[in-house]
Amino acid sequence: MYRANCWTVLQQLLPSSFLDLDAPVLDVRSPAEHAHAHIPGAHSLPLFSNEERAVVGTLYKQQGREAAMLEGLRCVGPKLARLVEEARNVAPNGIVKVHCWRGGERSASVAWLLDKAGFQQVSTLKGGYKAFRGEVLQRFAQPMDIRILGGYTGTGKTELLRHLRTLGEQTIDLEALAQHKGSSYGAIGEDPQPGNEQFENLLFDRLRRIDTGRPVWLEDESQLIGRVKIPDAFFAQMRNAPCFFVDMPREERAQRLVKDYGAYPKADLAEATKRIEKRIGPQHCKTALEALENGDLYTVAMITLGYYDKTYAHGLSKRATASVVRHEASSANMEAIAKEAIRTHGRPTTS
Repeated sequence: MYRANCWTVLQQLLPSSFLDLDAPVLDVRSPAEHAHAHIPGAHSLPLFSNEERAVVGTLYKQQGREAAMLEGLRCVGPKLARLVEEARNVAPNGIVKVHCWRGGERSASVAWLLDKAGFQQVSTLKGGYKAFRGEVLQRFAQPMDIRILGGYTGTGKTELLRHLRTLGEQTIDLEALAQHKGSSYGAIGEDPQPGNEQFENLLFDRLRRIDTGRPVWLEDESQLIGRVKIPDAFFAQMRNAPCFFVDMPREERAQRLVKDYGAYPKADLAEATKRIEKRIGPQHCKTALEALENGDLYTVAMITLGYYDKTYAHGLSKRATASVVRHEASSANMEAIAKEAIRTHGRPTTS
């Protein structure tokens, strides 16, 4: 419902206030800018197409603001009704947030349009998406109470994170944000990964929602998860955090990998195996591929774990010995492992 003949509340907000305001976000940058990276949850409502933005930008540089603005008006004029209709679909109560790249002409123009269309409250982002990115990068350096859940490949750390969350702990699943499980096989069964900038935006969005007065659990990761990189400042905090290392027999871990990956196409598994041929050795790779062809995924898992265990052990050695608590466990009772992690590194929990 829209109020007729009433003043619209127009306000320009700093990034923290803009993000805290409970209202849909309209990203009026071009489709390419939004696709590259955006505020999580933002709806793309481009004022200009990619081609139009390029033309207007070139005119601004070559002929100045007036020429660029006139061309912009020519481009936008036929779209005004559609822009209002789409904004109403996103924000039926008439309360909406709008941003562009620098918080300049594009967001101001759309805010003006929605004001005239009778929206109740339109907020713009001071400094635009660029200011939001500044907030993102600063957040990673802020000290946090991090707890790391460690364990060799196949331990079931993602499942353990779910148990920790069920038991009331705060968790962040970095692999879910990265849409990659971290190994050569990590992209199988996943959607395409976000770009690095969007991964940072997603991580920031999770961090700003946690209670900083309580610990947050993360799975131990290499700095690269597939092709996205954990921000340097945040990764340094992860490396220095207490680590609960679940030491599970390789045979059990191999069985878990068979269960997790067994349904995927052999061609995808073979391609992932070939990518680590130099690391596991040509003969081991040949044996693994023959076993895969014969449906013996357990042998494939045991061969590849020989490489991944060495790699993980190298990363673990970079942690201060005193910060690592080892816990020998079986996959038979994952909830019990999670409870032990809380007892050792988190808050007390009821049995």
